[in-house]
Amino acid sequence: MAIRLIDSGAQLVSDDQTELTISKGILVASSPSPIEGLIEVRHVGLVRVPSLSMVPVAFLIDLTKEDEKLERLPNPNVIFFLDQPVQRLRLPAFAASTPAKIRVMLSYPGVNDATSRDQSV
Repeated sequence: MAIRLIDSGAQLVSDDQTELTISKGILVASSPSPIEGLIEVRHVGLVRVPSLSMVPVAFLIDLTKEDEKLERLPNPNVIFFLDQPVQRLRLPAFAASTPAKIRVMLSYPGVNDATSRDQSV
């Protein structure tokens, strides 16, 4: 998924391990120093790519198997990291549309933001 997103213009933050911290009240993600800027490309090896050092966490995506049944219009789902609410999405890992869905969620933040709704989770 990361390779497909990078191929369409995204930048790497971290691969395999991600550090989460709070900066100015915002949950942020960064890469541990030893692996900063590196991504494992299966069947190729470790590749150094342009990367961002730190970004706010927009949402969490659980990648699912292709045959797993997913709700067409899922109920909002939130998970907490360092006491901060993060919207949780489930998307099929190898579906052609998954990178586009991620780009839409990043381009239009808050459109489907479960953390801003007045609902119990």
